[in-house]
Amino acid sequence: MLIADIGGYTKFMKLHRLSLAHSQDITGRLLNAIIKAAPGLELVEVEGDAAFFYAPGAGTGAASKTATERALAMHRAFHAQQEYMIACNMCSCDGCTQAGKLKVKFVAHIGEALAQRVGRKRQLVGLDVILVHRMLKNSVPIPEYLLMSEPLFEEAGDTLGGSANAVDEDWEGLGRTRAYFVDMEEIGERIPTPARNPSILRRVGATLGVMFRGMPYLIGIRQRRSAS
Repeated sequence: MLIADIGGYTKFMKLHRLSLAHSQDITGRLLNAIIKAAPGLELVEVEGDAAFFYAPGAGTGAASKTATERALAMHRAFHAQQEYMIACNMCSCDGCTQAGKLKVKFVAHIGEALAQRVGRKRQLVGLDVILVHRMLKNSVPIPEYLLMSEPLFEEAGDTLGGSANAVDEDWEGLGRTRAYFVDMEEIGERIPTPARNPSILRRVGATLGVMFRGMPYLIGIRQRRSAS
């Protein structure tokens, strides 16, 4: 189970409707880029500014490799999309100008879960599902990382090259638990940047697209939701 969580807007953005509307569109496009970069994982749900994935049956040593490789792919896709949006932006609202400050972090765990449907919605339930969500609240001191539970980290062996750091967390209802994190920038490839500056027509088109897609949030037809 793996969660990709986008963070950074709350600290920098003024809470007026234009910024909220545009930030909804920006985070939506970043989440789409993350989801498309993880074809080997099944998407359970988009939870506000986070995406919850799982890989059924990824045991016997494969889970840690899956988590690391997919997190790296999603990290690269996130920043490629982010750099493209920055290059195209012509809007001066807080949401658009602060898009470059957004970061992405990942938490991953291996365990058991039960799939169930509530109406038309599929969900995973179980103690291990609770644990991977608890992992989002942690003391990791860097903004972009992959945090693995101890059972998942033990599968990794020496594949991380000694780059992992241990942290002890006290997660609600689960007690004192050890986990391990790696710096995404340290283990990842160089973040791709646009090959050339976008044309003025492309920049205008991209900016108008943000304004159009954000209109339902701006006029109150749709409401923005944030992950807890």
